[in-house]
Amino acid sequence: MAKKKVAAVVKIQIPAGQATPAPPVGTALGPHGVAIMDFCKAYNAQTEAQRGTIIPVEITIFEDRTFTFVTKTPPTPVLLREAAGITKASQNPGREVAGSVTAAQIEEIAKIKLPDLNAIDLEGAKLQVEGTARSMGLTVS
Repeated sequence: MAKKKVAAVVKIQIPAGQATPAPPVGTALGPHGVAIMDFCKAYNAQTEAQRGTIIPVEITIFEDRTFTFVTKTPPTPVLLREAAGITKASQNPGREVAGSVTAAQIEEIAKIKLPDLNAIDLEGAKLQVEGTARSMGLTVS
């Protein structure tokens, strides 16, 4: 069987289990002629267990208008805000402190994010998560 030719790769972030044909899904997939409801049903079924968090998805669209998709881990800032118990990050990171996270929480987030980060080991992943926390105005204790 011949390989299908890739027409486009679309990346969007959608709340888990809550994809609808409305924007951002409809505006991202509509121009490529993909059956939007088919994607929404498949995405919602796959992410139902993670309902409430934002899950990035990478959709590969082929020339015959079929598609495949891969879900990623939630964005690091979302996980950090959840761990710190805050609704949004600092307006002036480095000057204002929005909250704090513990080293154990950083390690837990790094373990979750490790498959999607370009880190070699857990220590490198922890450093990346700590950097994101600092840029959000969070202190690591």
